Amino acid sequence: MILNRDEYLRRLLDRYCELPHTAARRPSRNDRLLAGQLFQRRIPLDVIETAFLLAIARRTFRDPQAQPLPSIRSLAYFLPLIDEALRQPPDPDYLAYVRSRGDLNVQSPTELHDR
Repeated sequence: MILNRDEYLRRLLDRYCELPHTAARRPSRNDRLLAGQLFQRRIPLDVIETAFLLAIARRTFRDPQAQPLPSIRSLAYFLPLIDEALRQPPDPDYLAYVRSRGDLNVQSPTELHDR
């Protein structure tokens, strides 16, 4: 399914604001600008969703004795993980396993596309 720019931005930014560990209830101006750049770069939403999943999993499953991390305050936080997912996509079985944990609240790419 090919999305127009407005629909792409709406889905991406809505999902970003729904993620655990984020402080955003509404996307900032910089978040909207970055989302537009991701659209221009033709970054698929499933790649962005993979970056969301990796980030939230790494934050959730880190050493419980470690200092708590501050909330994610910008969509830019995910840029290195988007690049990572483009460069070296994670094994689909690993992503399915992480999603199956149930404690991440991160939707599958299909759910992000179909909303």
